[in-house]
Amino acid sequence: MAKRYRMLIDGEWLGDDRIGIEVINPFDDSLIGLVPEATAGDVEAAIVAAGRGYERISALPAHRRAEILEKTAEFILRDKDEIAGIIAREAGKSWKFAIAEAERSAETFKFAAMEAKGSHGDIVPMDASPVSAGRFGFYIRTPIGIIGAITPFNFPLNLVAHKVAPAIATGNAVVLKPATKTPLTSLKLAELLMEAGLPAGALNVLIGSGATVGNRLVEDDRLAMITFTGSPPVGRGIKSRSGLKRVTLELGSNSPTIIEEDGDVDKAVSRCVVGSFANSGQVCISVQRIFVHKKRYDEFLGKFIEATHLLKVGDPFDKTSDIGPMITRKELNRALEWLEEAKKLGAVVAAGGNAFGNCLEPTILTGVTRDMKVMCSEVFAPIVSVLPYETFDEALEMADDSVYGLQAGLYTSDIKKAFTAIKKLDVGGVIINDVPTFRVDHMPYGGNKESGLGREGLKYAMEEMTNIKMVCISI
Repeated sequence: MAKRYRMLIDGEWLGDDRIGIEVINPFDDSLIGLVPEATAGDVEAAIVAAGRGYERISALPAHRRAEILEKTAEFILRDKDEIAGIIAREAGKSWKFAIAEAERSAETFKFAAMEAKGSHGDIVPMDASPVSAGRFGFYIRTPIGIIGAITPFNFPLNLVAHKVAPAIATGNAVVLKPATKTPLTSLKLAELLMEAGLPAGALNVLIGSGATVGNRLVEDDRLAMITFTGSPPVGRGIKSRSGLKRVTLELGSNSPTIIEEDGDVDKAVSRCVVGSFANSGQVCISVQRIFVHKKRYDEFLGKFIEATHLLKVGDPFDKTSDIGPMITRKELNRALEWLEEAKKLGAVVAAGGNAFGNCLEPTILTGVTRDMKVMCSEVFAPIVSVLPYETFDEALEMADDSVYGLQAGLYTSDIKKAFTAIKKLDVGGVIINDVPTFRVDHMPYGGNKESGLGREGLKYAMEEMTNIKMVCISI
């Protein structure tokens, strides 16, 4: 008998008597549990509860909100093995990356606690204008209200943390809709937040489709903000239907890495293996396109293939496994279709390319062209393309030839080249001497072009989640 789970509304766990949505282990297709599917009535109840929760959490002093966040971080570390097990089961993430996500999420909450204590406004020099001389001015930051958070499957804890933690830090309430493929991690996090003393209604967790839950949150005027991580088509739909509420969108990429003639090839190989294939390539900033100077191309490709062959694909609970399954058979089949299309158009499989069960071997392609889906779209699978180039300007042009602009990596020992890339690449982050997959949780993170709007990273998300209130005093 599959375990039944409940959703959280106004501090109460509800819905355990419903048939619910099946949560499936993507490695072996076994049934993990049943979660209640939210109805329109549940969405209404959650929004009303969030309104009450906003009154409660916005009234808490900063040190109290920080204490809740600190305790949550402690509880995540206390239960990290259990949490990693949930992530491995429902997301198919290899154990080593699942445990790392749990540890990283604890740090995300710690950063949020720090920022909760340090969030402040600033003095405005009113005497800079003769009209306002004799006045004293400053501004403070205030919470905006109810935030709708819509999160994806690939980081079921840390991407939720990046939306929930800054909201709590700033005194906002949240209605969370986690991915229906991976809701159990969010429910565990909600338990820990309640244990840490979060006021009832400050976090409400609903599980259901975009049509039932997501669209209602996006369109409801009682919400002040939507923060979403997912695909560009859904992001565009959210933007068009959200009215005047604030919107933060993280919409993916086909991240490039450039390896210049003077770059460290061995370091690049080591990091590109992780950046390309971790979590089966199901990472928004996964390395998808690698551009290598023609004088280092053969050296890099040979070492990259050799290192890729050492990766172990299999059961996420096997602690020696590097790569687990794709999230669904449908996604695996899509990746295989894109791979076949590339091969028909002339691409060569230099490594991998085979599937077993729901797993896809780490796959390296050469001979690709810019118009192939594996190059111009987000592949979101363990497939990476390697191309040679002749000049640095050519490499920058190829890297920037994308509708996306999240992060880019560059390996070079030439500081002038580094700053040229920083200036020319239209992306949200340029990572020098590392892959674009690098991210730490207190840095600003977000993209340009179709990669989205706004920035995450605790301090920067908190700015998105607050209003500036100006105070001017005539002396």
